[in-house]
Amino acid sequence: KVISISGHLHLGGLRTALYNYLFAKSHNGKFILRIEDTDQSRLIAGAVDKLERDLQWIGLTPDESPTLGGNYGPYKQSERLSLYREQVKSILETEAAYYCFCTDHRLNLLRRETLRAGQVPRYDNKCRHLSKAEVRERLAKGDQYCIRFKLSSNEETFEDLVYGKISYNIGQNEGDPVIMKSDGYPTYHLANVVDDHFMDISHVLRGVEWQISTTKHILLYRAFGWKPPLYAHLPLILNADGTKLSKRQGDITIENFYKEGIFPEALLNFVTDAGGGFIKDIEPAKPRIYTLQELTKQFELSRIKPSSCRLSQDKLPEFNSLVIRQKLTEEEGSIVLIQEVKDLVSRTYKDRLESQRLLLDDDHIMSVLLWSQDRINKLADLVDSNFAFLWIIPSQNTLQNISSSNIGVLEDVKSCLSGQLESEFHREDLKKLLKNFAVEKHLSFSELMKLLRSVVSGLKEGPGVAEMMEILGQMSTLARLDHAVTTLKRLHADN
Repeated sequence: KVISISGHLHLGGLRTALYNYLFAKSHNGKFILRIEDTDQSRLIAGAVDKLERDLQWIGLTPDESPTLGGNYGPYKQSERLSLYREQVKSILETEAAYYCFCTDHRLNLLRRETLRAGQVPRYDNKCRHLSKAEVRERLAKGDQYCIRFKLSSNEETFEDLVYGKISYNIGQNEGDPVIMKSDGYPTYHLANVVDDHFMDISHVLRGVEWQISTTKHILLYRAFGWKPPLYAHLPLILNADGTKLSKRQGDITIENFYKEGIFPEALLNFVTDAGGGFIKDIEPAKPRIYTLQELTKQFELSRIKPSSCRLSQDKLPEFNSLVIRQKLTEEEGSIVLIQEVKDLVSRTYKDRLESQRLLLDDDHIMSVLLWSQDRINKLADLVDSNFAFLWIIPSQNTLQNISSSNIGVLEDVKSCLSGQLESEFHREDLKKLLKNFAVEKHLSFSELMKLLRSVVSGLKEGPGVAEMMEILGQMSTLARLDHAVTTLKRLHADN
């Protein structure tokens, strides 16, 4: 199965690519990436390499592509021009296609006139009626031309594997379409029909916006004397408010989701959750992440819902949180998360790496991940300014303004906390313990909290002191108290 893509990959293109991948793999087929680059005016530098990287990241690795090669190459349409010209020549000879010499000026006038009359613009098929002698004369003069395909005036019917029987009389609604442009490049209609035939494509899965063109493509197959593939059109993806998803929305590109810290597994489940097509649709709703392998086994074309599907954006963070929780249950997944957090923290606080210690040992990161798994939607939440204390150990500069009279207080707090059971090291228990400590030592509770906040986090704001201690855990909290006491004794001894 081929997925043909041009430009940057976005959610709509991802859904098409994913369903093609699942269909191919569930039928022991191959997933082939073909690049549509026949519109030279829309080419984006580096887009092809980026597209392959996006597919690789999401897990949809092609079996054949421009980079990988394969038995059906070339895989860029711009490198298949001789094939298209050869095929066009054959239907020119059978008079299923014809030369069109209409200038842009004439076509623009025709368009304006039809719009003024309140009609849908369409070509009037003028050049269809040129005699062979007229065509030869125009070609001999070197007049610029394109090649158009003769549409039938009969109603055509085909079976859409998602929408059922579709009937449409394209000749009554459209003019003869251009299949070869004046620059020698084919249009989408010709290139895809020719490529699908020579690549032995059995099924075409594409967006429903192409459904109206399918009659045109079937007529092209008939003109070439080829058997058309089976067609399945995928319903529109809509935003939650019912507006059409558009590639002009910069936030729906795969690159953006990657930069936002969304896991590929979350994105796959987000897309499949809306459109149907899986046996899991009939199971009781339960929050879980399906792997690509599971989705492949459960995919059934007949289960795709023909109605437009709405993407609930609030579900994506939920799926991403589920991925984090699932990875934490797996040894390999945990290792990946720990490394990603290390990289994330190092990048976020790179300016402090030399002046301050970062707490980045594996045990601490794992402890933070386990504590936060029900509280965060993405790993980037862990480097929010309120959570800086998780990673930054208060520096000497932070502690130097603390009076020497507080050294004994900190030692007593450390002794008090050391006597707590680890199972009692929770916010409410710690808050009660510290309040009792302040009463017993005749200390102001607010002043004690201010002191402990400086020692534990080095921050002026953030979560409550008891909550920070709970997050850090007993060992890290005691270590920070010990670090503060040692640092303060040295500072005041020097003074």
